[in-house]
Amino acid sequence: MFTKLCAALSKLCLMLAVIGLIAVVLCVQWQVIGRYILNDTPTWAEALAMLLVLFVTAFGLAVGVRDAGHIGLESLVVLLPERWQHRIEILIHALVGTFGVLMVQSGWMWMTAKWGEKKPMLPVPDGIDYLPIVIAGALIVLFSIEHIIALLRGTVVEPAWN
Repeated sequence: MFTKLCAALSKLCLMLAVIGLIAVVLCVQWQVIGRYILNDTPTWAEALAMLLVLFVTAFGLAVGVRDAGHIGLESLVVLLPERWQHRIEILIHALVGTFGVLMVQSGWMWMTAKWGEKKPMLPVPDGIDYLPIVIAGALIVLFSIEHIIALLRGTVVEPAWN
C-alpha cells in the first residue's frame, strides 16, 4: 500500500511538473507578446515564471529520487562484495532521506520567516519561494523510505509511469 501511495505521489508530481512547464512557457510567451507587440510589459509574468520553475524543479527532483535517478556512486558500489553492495545501497538511500529531512527543516524555517512579506510583482507571500523545498524534502523522505523498505524485502521500486 505504501508503494502504491508513493507511485501515485510520483505520478502526480510528474503531471504537475509538466503542467508547470507548460505554464512557464505560456508566461514567457505572454511577456514577449506584451513587450514587443502590445508595448506593455506584464511585470507579473516573469515573477510567476520564476516561481513556477521552483515548483517544477522540486517536483522533478522528487520524481528523480523515487526513480533512483540521483547520483548513487554505482560505479564504486558494483566493485564491492554483494553483501556490502546491499548495505551501501541502504546507506545511500538513508543519506538521501536525511538530506530530505534537512530540506524540510530549513525550507520550513525560511518559509515561515518570510511568509509575512509580500512579493513585489505577485499577490502572494514571499515565503512561497521556500514551499517547493519543503514539498520536495518531504517527498524525498517518503521515497527514500520506500527504497529502503524495498531493499530490505529484496524487491525493486518500479517507476510510476510503467
